[in-house]
Amino acid sequence: MADGGDGAAAPDGAVADAVNEESEALARGPAPGEASAHPGEASTYPSEASAHPYSRAGRTRVVDSHRSQVVFETLKWTSLFHSCVYLSLLVCAFALAKPEPATFVLGLGHGLLWIFMSIACVIAARLRIVPLRLAVAVAVLGGIGPFFGSGEFLREQRRRALAR
Repeated sequence: MADGGDGAAAPDGAVADAVNEESEALARGPAPGEASAHPGEASTYPSEASAHPYSRAGRTRVVDSHRSQVVFETLKWTSLFHSCVYLSLLVCAFALAKPEPATFVLGLGHGLLWIFMSIACVIAARLRIVPLRLAVAVAVLGGIGPFFGSGEFLREQRRRALAR
């Protein structure tokens, strides 16, 4: 039964009331500080631009270029170190007949470095410090071998040097 009526339900009932309220709310738009109901729609409220750094409005901000360069260089050198650890693991596993403590330590180091680099590169891509292609090379192809990620870091470094 519809509320506030004479006891008889209207053909559209409470559903129509809820739809009408929702339509009116969408027509009014979001309140200041409230996220937009429509994905991809730019907000006109200034309070949204200074919202959370991961919010839609916060993604357009530019990360401090010096800090971005420091993060990029740190990730690049970590990736190159990871490639050296992996190369050492391959040499131990195939050329040196699997010396057990060394193979275990290098394998553990490779696994932990791959997890760390994958998470760090995905976050860096989200913050627009590294391109998505580089993050995919590290996170996806890095499981096969970290050489893909190191190569992408060197490629991106050359691209940045040419852009200056």
